[in-house]
Amino acid sequence: MPACKKPVVVCLVGPTAAGKTEVAIRLTGRFPFDIVSVDSAMVYRGMDIGTAKPPAEVMLKVPHRLVNILDPWEAYSAGRFCEDATREIHEIIAAGRVPLLVGGTFLYFRALEYGLADLPAADDELRARIDARAGQIGWAALHAELAIRDPATADRIKPTDRQRIQRALEVMALTGDRLSDLHAKSPETPDEFEFRHVSLLPADRQVLHERVARRFDTMLDSGLVAEVERLRALPQMTAACPSMRAVGYRQIWEYLDGRFDRPEAVRRAVVATRRLIKRQLTWLRSGPADAQFDCLSPDVSMRVEKFIAGLIGPGLS
Repeated sequence: MPACKKPVVVCLVGPTAAGKTEVAIRLTGRFPFDIVSVDSAMVYRGMDIGTAKPPAEVMLKVPHRLVNILDPWEAYSAGRFCEDATREIHEIIAAGRVPLLVGGTFLYFRALEYGLADLPAADDELRARIDARAGQIGWAALHAELAIRDPATADRIKPTDRQRIQRALEVMALTGDRLSDLHAKSPETPDEFEFRHVSLLPADRQVLHERVARRFDTMLDSGLVAEVERLRALPQMTAACPSMRAVGYRQIWEYLDGRFDRPEAVRRAVVATRRLIKRQLTWLRSGPADAQFDCLSPDVSMRVEKFIAGLIGPGLS
């Protein structure tokens, strides 16, 4: 592959439980990579077990940028990620190294590479009116209304996702346009970097599902329930905080609220993770990829290393 004049940014992408972190850490041992996390949950401090963050001793040896940058009651967005990630990428390149973006939050990857729609700022008064309507008729009814007015957006939102339903209705009220149409007209970002995509995909989705179940059991054994209890004890925290939309945390919070027992919480968390993986795989198979590797293969790291050596050139390896 011919050398690129623009700085190369390598994106290592894959579904939950694909082993992205392990592959990325191994790559840093051979190539001059600095890791930038692309994960909407790892940004939060105090959310370590359920997000499968690398252990502290690993983070000391191999720093991950954009990890532990927010308190768990704070909001984060694709727009802010783009600002943060662009800053980190520039710093890495200025130091003579190569950015390695690693994660499974594909909205963030897409926003960074292709840009974001120009959406209006939040309107507190309008949001209060939408909340009042939801209190009268329920969020499911508002979702049904959204499905009529903007079916493409409603199809991506669960009837229980009050925050995203609210935002979609708010944008339509403020602009007169559907959110899906505004996203379709999203301006491209400056053609500043050469993004290269390495995808980790399972040859057998069922095997990945089994890995998810085992991983969640390990998280429970490692203290996930206690971690959520500590989060609940923080005065700023509520179940409505954006961080608590993260798979696993939401189900354990509901278990601690007494909505169902622990086995049911585990079942719901595993099912939710499998649904997340399905959405991730749909994005991966339709998104850009310079190379794809079976994440279940025992030699996946070695195969990715070989590809990277040809991708960024011997002068950087």
